[in-house]
Amino acid sequence: MDSEENSFVRLEDPQDLQGGGSEMTPEQVRQEIERYKELCSAVEQDNAALQKEKEETEQRIRQVKNTKELIQENLQQHNPLEDLIQTLQSEIFLAKEEKSGLEQEKEMLEKKLEEMRKKSWEDPMMMLPALPERNLVFKGLVTDKEDMNKLMLTPLIRYPLQGGSALITFEKAEVAQRVIEAKEHTVELSHGENLEELDRCRMRVQASPVDVLLPSALEIGLAQSSRSILVSGLPGRGIPEEVLLDKLELFFSKTKNGGSEVESREFLDDCGQVVLTFVHDGVAEQLIARGQVQVPIGKVKYKLKISPYMRGEVTNLQFQPSRCARTVLLSGIPDVLAEEPMRDALEIHFQKESRGGGEVDALGYVPAGRRAVAVFSE
Repeated sequence: MDSEENSFVRLEDPQDLQGGGSEMTPEQVRQEIERYKELCSAVEQDNAALQKEKEETEQRIRQVKNTKELIQENLQQHNPLEDLIQTLQSEIFLAKEEKSGLEQEKEMLEKKLEEMRKKSWEDPMMMLPALPERNLVFKGLVTDKEDMNKLMLTPLIRYPLQGGSALITFEKAEVAQRVIEAKEHTVELSHGENLEELDRCRMRVQASPVDVLLPSALEIGLAQSSRSILVSGLPGRGIPEEVLLDKLELFFSKTKNGGSEVESREFLDDCGQVVLTFVHDGVAEQLIARGQVQVPIGKVKYKLKISPYMRGEVTNLQFQPSRCARTVLLSGIPDVLAEEPMRDALEIHFQKESRGGGEVDALGYVPAGRRAVAVFSE
């Protein structure tokens, strides 16, 4: 604000104008009046301008106040941040509900899949449409239904033999038992009737039982491969194996045929089928669901069957020692005869009942300095 002194127009003293008390002339008075009029007019103009500026300032203050009140009212009635937060919370809630629903659906589908797998194993007939067709010839005995889940094994035993030993199998188990109980046997190597006692050549051999390990319990786990399929119904042997594998890989590697990149291929000689393994998961499942596909091989289209590839793995195998009832191990045989004469000498000796022997079913001899593997079959 201006000070009190600046609030008024200061009029000069006429004596100051006249330089010391002399009176003003009429002309000077008129000039002075005109000057005062101009000053008054200037003051009035300044006052009007100030009044206008005051009104404009008050108007702007009112506008700002109204704008502030309007903004506060809008903020109270409509808060964008709160609306955004509410919208996000609603979307999060809906997403959680959708996720929960998908998880429940996934669990339900997994349960159904597990039930289907159990049913397929409990009822083999359910798997028949998916299995490859193959001609089978059944041999053996007819068994009861209760024995269907039992697995019959025919062991093939390999028994290592050191040099200077032999395995002899008799027709009767009691003969083998007598030979084992005797432990040591004197075998004549010359059998001339007219030879004197001093001219006879003999050797001593030791007899011992043959113990082997036989499987007592066997568990096999079967699992369906997630990336492999079994292709059956292939054409005959007129097409080379490598050409056939190339044709199949070329066909099943194309996405338009429902396939993908092939990781490996294998031709099964025993059944004439092919195993194809893909790089990515899910491809095998889609092809298995189709069941059959038309594949051009050469100038002919063949209808091939697509089946799941089951992979078996031994999960538990237990052994127990078992003694061969009719076989005896002979050891300590010296290297004094050739292989054939030594085999004949042993068989002749152990066939004689007078020496505790009996009918020989089989005899295997390994000369000193050599090794062999004897194979036991049922």
